[in-house]
Amino acid sequence: MADGAIAKKSAVSVIAKPLADDKLCKKVLKLAKKGAKRKQIKRGVKEVVKALRKNTQGICIIAGDISPIDVVTHLPVLCEDHDIPYIYVPSKEELGAAGLTKRPTSCMLVLPKALKNPSEDEESKEFLTSYEELAKKPRNQERPAEFRKPSFHLQSPRLFWECFSIAAVELMSL
Repeated sequence: MADGAIAKKSAVSVIAKPLADDKLCKKVLKLAKKGAKRKQIKRGVKEVVKALRKNTQGICIIAGDISPIDVVTHLPVLCEDHDIPYIYVPSKEELGAAGLTKRPTSCMLVLPKALKNPSEDEESKEFLTSYEELAKKPRNQERPAEFRKPSFHLQSPRLFWECFSIAAVELMSL
């Protein structure tokens, strides 16, 4: 049992920060399962990016064991640009199972309200309270400074190409 847990943790990418601990992971996956039952999720990179660009609010859950990780590396930047809380979970299989599918899922956006036919029953109130509990915790600040957005922007394409050519020459000299 312990060997399986060690193997699962070692498969997680080094850039998967902030990574949910076991207790938080259970809460996040439980919220995703409730959202899937109520049709309040967007799953997959394509749907999540489309929803983020349309300024849809929610909580973004990203799997940390995606290979290649380049598939989801742009999501934290998009989430930070749109002020969407995000968190990594260790397993894409568990994330897919929480989304009520048999396929592993790389990312998921849990929406606060159903897009079609929103209802006001006891179950929806319970979902909303658990959603707000997770959404109020600012997870993005736990991200190391080297992973956050740079505070500078290259002003001109010429400056960009000068920096790029200097870096390329340095790499070729190695």
